[in-house]
Amino acid sequence: MARLKPHKEAVSTARDAHYLNQRLTEIYRLLFARYGPQHWWPADTPFEVIVGAILTQSAAWGNVERAISNLKQARVMTPASLRKLPLGKLAKLVYPSGYYNAKALKLKSFVEHLEKAHQDSLEKLFSLDILQLRGELLNIHGIGPETADSIILYAARKPIFVIDAYTRRIIARLGLNPSQDNYSAFQTLFMANLPADEKLFNEYHALLVRHGKEVCKKVPLCDRCCLNQLCLYYSTK
Repeated sequence: MARLKPHKEAVSTARDAHYLNQRLTEIYRLLFARYGPQHWWPADTPFEVIVGAILTQSAAWGNVERAISNLKQARVMTPASLRKLPLGKLAKLVYPSGYYNAKALKLKSFVEHLEKAHQDSLEKLFSLDILQLRGELLNIHGIGPETADSIILYAARKPIFVIDAYTRRIIARLGLNPSQDNYSAFQTLFMANLPADEKLFNEYHALLVRHGKEVCKKVPLCDRCCLNQLCLYYSTK
């Protein structure tokens, strides 16, 4: 009996997947060789990761660290303590992170949900599978896809790839950007072409952020870039 040949589209898809896996793996290898392990997310507890993920929205990390230091000094770095704290006092403590009134409300929304839905237990929250956990987080006021995925990856330690502005910029310049310019498409690019490994996703995202901050800036420092031999932007300058 003659063997059926695979459909041309299936062959093309398989080749594309192989190419993307190789290219994404090579990017990771080069970034890791350049910067080494990033030890991200810097926090003492999973709850502190969550607080940081909310506060880092539209903020430099140094400013977030100052806000977190204020919360620790005030001894309110627990869900129960944040719930009891008046909104105005919480806003003053997180002032260094910017948008302090909005962020205080977002923190309040999270800790109120945690008590109501999970009796203040992060273990119960994190026992949900990734899709359930993501859906629940996205229903909390002030938590969008990037913040939700940061909580899932860095606090719950589940394999999901976080997409941010640095990642989108780097991937677009490398010529690997998906046809649709949205969060979900960029996330699928990584998750469909790399193994679902929490440690890999953690390190990869942290390396992309480091590279975006130091080299692949809005005005890129291409001559210093460890990825320039793979880069479409660099090759067409």
